This record gives sequence, C-alpha cells and structure tokens, in this order.
Amino acid sequence: MALTGGEIRLDRGHEGRVAYLTVDNGPYNVITWEMRQSVAERFAEIDADPDVRVVVIRGDGDQFSSGGDIAGFMEVDPIDFTDLGHNVTAASRSQKPVIAAVDGYCFGVGLEMVLSCDIRIATERSQFALPEMRLGMIPGSGGTQRLSRIIGPSRAKYHVMTGTRIKAPQAGDWGLLAAVCPDRAALDEAVETVVTTLLGFSPLALRTAKEVLDRGVDGPLYTGIELERKAYAMLRSSADFAEGVAAFGEKRAPKFQGR
Repeated sequence: MALTGGEIRLDRGHEGRVAYLTVDNGPYNVITWEMRQSVAERFAEIDADPDVRVVVIRGDGDQFSSGGDIAGFMEVDPIDFTDLGHNVTAASRSQKPVIAAVDGYCFGVGLEMVLSCDIRIATERSQFALPEMRLGMIPGSGGTQRLSRIIGPSRAKYHVMTGTRIKAPQAGDWGLLAAVCPDRAALDEAVETVVTTLLGFSPLALRTAKEVLDRGVDGPLYTGIELERKAYAMLRSSADFAEGVAAFGEKRAPKFQGR
C-alpha cells in the first residue's frame, strides 16, 4: 500500500537530553501518510520525556526529503485531508526548541515540516520548494502561511504559484535559514554547536521564549509586548532565574533544572 512505508527514527544523544529525529525512506526520503502520523507520535513521546531538552530533525542519506508520497494521496479519502498537516508539523506545538538540519532537497511536505521548526540550518547545496502547483494543488500542511510569514507575501506568492526552487544562499539572505554551511560535515558541526548552546540554558526560559515569539508575532505589537512582560514577570519567580543570577555573581556555570 502506497500510504505505508518509511520511518521517522528516534535516537537520543547528549546523555538523553537531545532527541534526533531522522526522516528515512529511500534515497529521496519520500514522506508517506504513515510517516506523517509517526512524526506526531514521536513528538508525543519526546514532549512527555522531561529529560529531552532539544530536538533535531534531519534526513537520512544525501537528501532531506523530496516531498510527499504523491501516488499514495489518491488512496486517501478527501475528508481525511481536512486535518492535513497537523501531524507532520508537530514541531511547532512542541514546547522544546526544534532544530532542522537540511542537506539536499527539501520539497513539499518536507519543507512544510522544516518551516514548523524553530531554527533552520542547511548546506549550500540545499534547495527548497513547494511544487504542489505542478499537480494542480497547493501546499496543505501550513506551507503557504508559514513561508509568507518568514520571507514575505510577495516572495511567497511567487514561489508557491510558480513552484520555483529557492537555493540555500538566497534562503539564508531571506531569513528562511539561520545559517548556511559549506557541506554536511560543517552542517553537523553547526547543529551541534547550537545544541550545546541550548543545553546550557534554562529549559523553562527556552520554552517561554518560543511561546512568546510564536504567539506574539501575529498579533498587534502592544499585545506581543504585554505577553512578553507577563512572561518576564513569571520567569522572575523561577528557580532557574535565581540560579542564573547566583551563578553570574559566583562566576560559575549555572545548573538549570527547568523550574
């Protein structure tokens, strides 16, 4: 059955504090219907684990993902498409910071998954596209909305309506990527640098920062600022903040516990 197959592997590193999700389905990592649901299941497991502080999503082999299983879509009842994308974009709802490490093709639902992550880093050879228009379709897992918020409506309309690919250097200039690396080895090193940095911070502060940024960006400025102020006041009473202040005064590394 075309809807099944492939795997979203879950591995752990840094003594269980980092969850690595790997898109694995052949040379192009085509994302099947089964894999979409697997993303949500993996994040449910990760979010329930208090030891995991950071998540990294990457592709197996030479490509991140060429997109979804197109043939398999014809086997899905149209009513099942009304909730399309809720599972594969679970990264956006996770309270933990999620890093996307992209090498190679990142198309269709693969890009939509990456757009739902918090930090995106890619190699210079990477390419990004939402090519659904070629099938008489539009992106259905948040691609139109997330892309337009990141690179602007005009650029997003062009790339969605024409299916034109965005090369990594351009994606970096437009803010789609936080960093562009020369090759896979440099990408892995850059990702691990970010992971190590995040592991040194308060999980509570990181979770709060993600929530404030995500919820404030689409509202009026005064609403976002008010949300920020209330979150700041809440963190003021946290044990992690007290530990951070104490560590600063004692000139030592803080030991944050996430509370």
